[in-house]
Amino acid sequence: MSDQIVTRFAPSPTGYLHIGGARTALFNWLYARGHNGKFLLRIEDTDRVRSTQAATDAILKGLKWLGLDYDGEVVSQFERVPRHAEVARQMLERGSAYKCFSTQEEIEAFREKAKAEGSSQLFRSPWRDADPATYPTDRPYVIRLKAPREGVTVIHDKVQGDVTVKNAQLDDMICLRSDGTPTYMLAVVVDDHDMGVTHVVRGDDHLVNAARQMQIYLAMGWPVPSYAHIPLIHGPDGKKLSKRHGAVGLHEYQAMGYPAAGMRNYLARLGWSHGDDEFFTDEQAKSWFELDDINRAPSRLDFKKLENICGKHMAIMSDADILEGLDGYLEAAGLDPIPATLRPGLEASLPFLKTASKTYVQLVDKAAFVLSGRPIVPDEKAAKALDPVSRGILSELTEQLRNASWTREELEAIVTKVAEAHGVGMGKIAAPLRSALAGRSVTPSLFDMMIVLGREETLARMEDQAA
Repeated sequence: MSDQIVTRFAPSPTGYLHIGGARTALFNWLYARGHNGKFLLRIEDTDRVRSTQAATDAILKGLKWLGLDYDGEVVSQFERVPRHAEVARQMLERGSAYKCFSTQEEIEAFREKAKAEGSSQLFRSPWRDADPATYPTDRPYVIRLKAPREGVTVIHDKVQGDVTVKNAQLDDMICLRSDGTPTYMLAVVVDDHDMGVTHVVRGDDHLVNAARQMQIYLAMGWPVPSYAHIPLIHGPDGKKLSKRHGAVGLHEYQAMGYPAAGMRNYLARLGWSHGDDEFFTDEQAKSWFELDDINRAPSRLDFKKLENICGKHMAIMSDADILEGLDGYLEAAGLDPIPATLRPGLEASLPFLKTASKTYVQLVDKAAFVLSGRPIVPDEKAAKALDPVSRGILSELTEQLRNASWTREELEAIVTKVAEAHGVGMGKIAAPLRSALAGRSVTPSLFDMMIVLGREETLARMEDQAA
């Protein structure tokens, strides 16, 4: 086996990319990237009835959004069916597999008899050690693995520890069906071997498969990869994650406005830890990530933690990355893109918007003042701040601001001066000002908004609402 670490993510395109699958992909990506290895992508599309191109496209789109780049071309498992069948025939030649002509009725009869006798219902094929000369020529057959019946198979798992399975509990599984198509068990092993995969990192729901798959490696004389079976993600209530807990598909998280950098950080921390570090960059995660540090116990999804982590990432993201992520969010959420005429104002607002937002939903909400045009129509709460007295003060303030130099310092000084002249606090002036500039009672800093809007637009909005 190569000295270079090679991991893979191998989803089935039978539906959306689950958040648990996205974390599995992330763990594989982090481990490969942190060790100068390769991260490969295989689409397990042998189920021709349930596999769809739309699901494959969704998987690729989801990985791209999450920022998980893979090496080489995407491998289609279905396109490799001839290779899988070839390996099954090689196992026949090696004597590590055999042709089984038993019918489904004979297998059922065997199990019924075993059940009545209280013995193991694992099918024991009468063809396992049969003389090839006795093979019928007019009956279909499957190719079964000649699995060891004595001793044990030990999975040396980097997360679960050593897991021992008695070989007597494993049957001679079918590798090639009578129609010549491979089973999932065979296809996975052949693909992983041919792709040079050194570390199989996947959900612990596959742990039961590992012992059986190891036997195929051994039957072919191939090196067995290292295994790391990671626990599932549970909902906040400790139960298996499902739609009742909220978002389950990765695509939903983009549409909910979470930035990809924050998702990577949060998902990495979901079941893996590096001391007490909660917030970290991709580069830190790559250098710290080790399979041995993955927890055995299921982790719980916590939307509050996710939001907090995302907020910290938005605060340090470049404006260009924020805008790219914002465009992706709007598209994913089915919302209209930001018109080109409004983008300059939005870009000018980003330094203070991104530090006050945890998601793109919040950022768009806070940017409402610059994404709205005149006339500004105050919402119900904001309208209450525009009583006759406040409108009068607003009118006076408008005149005072006409010749201001439009620096933050001077704007602040003029507003403070007018408040003092009327014997009121800043809040009494701030409320109607917010209503006039943004139509809301909660907004970014008044002076940040005024500078971004500029003299002409600011005064026009104030005049619209003044007495």
